[in-house]
Amino acid sequence: MSRRAEFVPYTPRSILNKSKRPDHWFWTRYSAYPYLGCQHGCSFCYCRERKYTPYASPEDFAYLIKPKVNAPESLRRALQRQPIDVIFTGDYQPAERKFLLSRRMLEVCCDMGFPVFVLERSPLVLRDLDVLQSIQAKAPSIVAFSVIAAPGSAAEPAVRSFERLAPRAELRFKAMQQIARQGILTGTCAMPLLPGISDDTANLEAIVRWTADHGGRFVLAGSLTLADAQRDFFLEDLQRSQPHLTDLYHSLYPPGSYAPAGGSTLALGREVRRLCERYGLADRIPRPIIPGDKHQRNRRLVELLANQAYALELGAAPASEVWAQRKAAWAVEDLPQDIGLVHQTLGLRGLQSLPGVTPDLARQIEQWLQGSNQDQQ
Repeated sequence: MSRRAEFVPYTPRSILNKSKRPDHWFWTRYSAYPYLGCQHGCSFCYCRERKYTPYASPEDFAYLIKPKVNAPESLRRALQRQPIDVIFTGDYQPAERKFLLSRRMLEVCCDMGFPVFVLERSPLVLRDLDVLQSIQAKAPSIVAFSVIAAPGSAAEPAVRSFERLAPRAELRFKAMQQIARQGILTGTCAMPLLPGISDDTANLEAIVRWTADHGGRFVLAGSLTLADAQRDFFLEDLQRSQPHLTDLYHSLYPPGSYAPAGGSTLALGREVRRLCERYGLADRIPRPIIPGDKHQRNRRLVELLANQAYALELGAAPASEVWAQRKAAWAVEDLPQDIGLVHQTLGLRGLQSLPGVTPDLARQIEQWLQGSNQDQQ
C-alpha cells in the first residue's frame, strides 16, 4: 500500500531568512518558504540534508508536510524592518492548492514592494500569475523553472524516476512561455544535473533549446551535491533504478565529499555557456534593479564583478584571482555611498582601498565608471 501525505500545520517563530548581501546566482538577499517537506519527493533534493530538514527519516520529507500556517503574517511583520531587496519564495507542490500560502506570501511581497525570485517544478505557479504581474509592475522579478532533462531526451525516463510526483518538464516549459509573455524574466535552472544520466551534451543542448523556444532568457547549470542522510537516500534510490551507475557515483562522491570530484562542475558550466551563446541566452541571471535604489550603479558594478569572477572560475584561473573579484564585489555591495563618488573624490587610490581591488581591477572599474557616466549624459 502506497503511503499518503500527512499535513501537520505549525507556526514557526520566524519565517524570514536574511543574508548580509545578495548571492551571486539568484540575486536573492532574503528567503521565506511556506512549507517543510515536499510532496514532489525528488530523491536528489538537497533539502533532505540534516541541516535543512527536521525529519528523523529522509523518506518522511515527501510525506510529512508541515505548512507554516502563520507564514504570510510573519513575513509581513519581518519585512517592515528590512530594506527592499529580492526574496526567494514560493512553493507550488500539491499542498499549495489547499493552503494557498505561496499566493498569500506573494501578496505580502506585492503590498510591500519587494521583488521575488520563484524557482519551480510545477505549472501551478500560473495560478498566481496575476500577483506576479502586480509585483512586476513595482519591481522586476524572476520566475525560474527547474529542469534537468529535456522533454523527449534520452535522459528523461531515468530522471522521471527520480523526480517522482513532479509535473513533466514539458508542462514546466509551457508555463515558462506564459510567464515570458507577461514580460517577467524567466529561464531554466538545470540543477542538479545527474552524472551519467543528464549531464551529456545532447541533453544540455535540448534544455537550452527548449528554454529559448519558450521565452526563457537564461540557463543556469549545477552539479548534484550529496551529504549525510541525503547521500544515503539518493544512492539507495540509484541502486534500485540505475544499478550500473553505482560505481561511478561512489567514485565521484567518496565518503565526506559534497560536490563531484574531478572538476566536472566547471566542465558543465563551460559547456552550458557555449550552448547558451549559440542560442542567444545567458548562463547567468541578470540582476534585478530595484526602482528608487540610490545605489543602482553600485549594483550594476557588483553584477559585472560577480560575472567576471564566474568567468575566471570557468577558465580555471588561480583561486586568488577569483576570490579577489568576489571580495571586490562584496566590498562594492557594502559601500554606503556611490562608487562614482569614491572615485571622484579619491581617484584610483580610493578604489584600491576597497578589499579585493587590485591596481589592475581598479583601472577596470575606472574605465567602467567613465563609460557609465557617458551613458547617463
